[in-house]
Amino acid sequence: MCRESLLFLQQFNYIKFYTTSPMSPSGHASHFQLLRSKHKIFIFEGYTTTFTEEGLRIEYLFKIDGLAVFKPVSVIHFGKYQDVFLNNYNQNRPLAEYLIFNIGLIELISYWKTTCAPIIQITGNLLTPAQVEWWKKLYFNGLGEFFYVNGLNPTLEEFVDIVSSGGQFLPQNVRGMTDGFLIPVGGGKDSAVTLELLKNAQVEIIPLIINPRGATIETLLAAGIDSNDMVSISRTIDPELIRLNSEGYLNGHTPFSAMLAFYSLLASLLIGKRDIALSNESSANEATIPGTHINHQYSKSFAFEQDFREYVTRYISSSFNYFSFLRPLNELQIVSVFSKLNQYHRVFKSCNVGSKTDSWCGKCPKCMFTHIMLSAFKGKAYTDEILGAKMLDDADMAVVFDELCGFSENKPFECVGTIDDVNQAMQMIANQYKDKEKPLLVDRFLCHDRANNLSADISQISNSHNLSPNQFELLKKAL
Repeated sequence: MCRESLLFLQQFNYIKFYTTSPMSPSGHASHFQLLRSKHKIFIFEGYTTTFTEEGLRIEYLFKIDGLAVFKPVSVIHFGKYQDVFLNNYNQNRPLAEYLIFNIGLIELISYWKTTCAPIIQITGNLLTPAQVEWWKKLYFNGLGEFFYVNGLNPTLEEFVDIVSSGGQFLPQNVRGMTDGFLIPVGGGKDSAVTLELLKNAQVEIIPLIINPRGATIETLLAAGIDSNDMVSISRTIDPELIRLNSEGYLNGHTPFSAMLAFYSLLASLLIGKRDIALSNESSANEATIPGTHINHQYSKSFAFEQDFREYVTRYISSSFNYFSFLRPLNELQIVSVFSKLNQYHRVFKSCNVGSKTDSWCGKCPKCMFTHIMLSAFKGKAYTDEILGAKMLDDADMAVVFDELCGFSENKPFECVGTIDDVNQAMQMIANQYKDKEKPLLVDRFLCHDRANNLSADISQISNSHNLSPNQFELLKKAL
């Protein structure tokens, strides 16, 4: 029997909290125009690099006309690879400097979006017209959620002009590259699967972690990898940005995975490994807002991967091989593999709310999605213990649950699987309760038409990927 009426009050309160904004869409739009008219130019003035005892220190210099100066800092740590880093940097210095410049082009998004200045002025390197169009496409699509949430509706052609001056860089081959895989690790289930499968393939793997935390380090240990064997990057935000955000300047989501892509190139150059194996899946291709280009996971999508590979080959170097090892798989398929890797279950964390404390908050869309997917294969009781929350019994999660299942107009703005992934997982969970009293949200799922005529077929693998035949066979065997 459906219990919709029991959830109404909780839904109403959650919707009220979830959708209330301090400014109407028209208010956001007028604020946007005011900021753009007042601060017309954003300047990427340059960067400085210094080798310290820790590693390669990079400080960028960004300015907003008449408002602020930003000096964010990143450090690529040597670890045990000091001699390798220095040798590869010195052998490929012009290329290393150009990669640092390109990282600046992606770092600047976080600062530019405070006012969305109509002109971005870049010094130090000349971008071709084709490069300008590439970067405008990345900024526009990568900021799709930012524009949507702030009630803005700019066009690709007019939202910004990019002007540059300096020398023209010509693509170069990398000296000193050897076989092996650089694997970015975020502490979630996806990178754990990539680590485990490539480790078992007997290839050399070196983890890359940005701002290491408990879950990322513990994931390496669960994989049998010493934390001293990783490449790490410390990345900091200029406090001036936080101050401006607190004063009402524009804020919102930026394409972190695109930033990771460029940092991974520099790490690949310094460590001397050609292959960069990401852990983005086919499910990342689905738009968050149906019928639009707005995708919270745009820079995890196959479209971005293809664009990025083309950009790197054409303007940087053909020596790099950036690809997603999990691209042929959807979320349901990845969890089917992950569910067998028990050593990672108590250490992985992918909750953004609890990222600073290495915990699951048990109240956000990411936790809800993870709970559903793992419960499909490991059961509700096991998953309740892992996440520390009985989320399928939580009436307060009804609105988020509806968004994940496609019962609402939009998906959550989170890195979650497709609506089909969720519904197939929910049917698998429902099948576990055929003759038992069902958890609240399982019962809710069965009240909707979408629950009918589904089949959890995880045998189909996508052919849209950049894997080698041997790598593709590894995934097929894992399934």
